[in-house]
Amino acid sequence: MISINDILKEKGNAVISVDNSAAIDIALEKMVENNVGSVIIMDKDSVLGIFTERDYLKFVVRDKQEMTTLVKDVMTKNIVVVAPSDNIDDALAIMTEKRLRHLPVINDKKLIGIVSIGDLVKEKIRDQEATIRYLSDYIGG
Repeated sequence: MISINDILKEKGNAVISVDNSAAIDIALEKMVENNVGSVIIMDKDSVLGIFTERDYLKFVVRDKQEMTTLVKDVMTKNIVVVAPSDNIDDALAIMTEKRLRHLPVINDKKLIGIVSIGDLVKEKIRDQEATIRYLSDYIGG
């Protein structure tokens, strides 16, 4: 079974984050610069939450506040995380059930990476293609 750690080994452990005192426009700039759909909100080494495209849409539609609003005031605070030892099937089930697209990876209370639904689906497809090749070779002799 493929683990979250296997994905992080391939994609790397880079995490785009902002300090909890950053304004929304700073978080959005980081998301655009790095072509990502979320940033992790940190206070020193502690993960406080995640700010996603969806959080921004809620902010714009519901609150219509200034772009200088602090990201900590609109971030998702109760974040769902995975461990590096978790398998991708469980992570995909969590993402589907909770309607998430990003999962921070925590090991020993420390942020070590982030996986997206795209990362997991890509790896799942790769695994299924390998299985199909193996079975085709087996059947074909």
